[in-house]
Amino acid sequence: MTDLAERLELVGRGRPLPATGEVTLLPGPAGGAAVAAVLGFTAHHLIAADLDPDWLKSALDPTTDNAEIGRPMQPGFLAELGVHLHARPGGQDVLLVSTGTSDLDCLDPDAAIVNPAGLDHPRADRALRYRDDVRVATKPGGLVTIGRGLADRWEISIEVETSHRGGGMGRALAEFGRTLVPGGALLWAQVHPANVASLRVFLAAGYRPVGAEVLFTRASGAPEQ
Repeated sequence: MTDLAERLELVGRGRPLPATGEVTLLPGPAGGAAVAAVLGFTAHHLIAADLDPDWLKSALDPTTDNAEIGRPMQPGFLAELGVHLHARPGGQDVLLVSTGTSDLDCLDPDAAIVNPAGLDHPRADRALRYRDDVRVATKPGGLVTIGRGLADRWEISIEVETSHRGGGMGRALAEFGRTLVPGGALLWAQVHPANVASLRVFLAAGYRPVGAEVLFTRASGAPEQ
């Protein structure tokens, strides 16, 4: 296997990568806005980027402290990789996964599918910047976005209005999002580890934590590789 999508499919289906301390270099990702990604799992890292393997070997030189097992997710390496790729690393997120439960014709009667391009909402705007095929659904008190992101996977984000927080709306939105993708399809959530409220929401809604990731986007005006 050489494709990031295939490896994410395995992890999402409960088949973890070998916990050997390995760092696997894969081609740069297709889908979404990311030009590169570093993903960390239990004693196994994936680096999806159009890199010279010799450069990566040098950056993770086994004769130095660079060989530390967590090195690919450390700020120093991520910054170095970003400079090399002329790309900007984003924040480190916890990666969670669930599965779709229905098809797009089975919707909550209280929900409304809206045109994301015509919706003045920062969550929808962000989804449009970073994902393809974005769909936005609103419920009284909140909003959920679904789109195709890294490696063409289905990704979800939610937003709960301030007046509805603490009453279970977040969990309801996370569960509702599963009905917006085909039954059995993997649905991924990326949550910053400091956002414990969101982590609790997705865990309560049945999403499983499987790893961590950092995505890289092209810095404005940077040359293509």
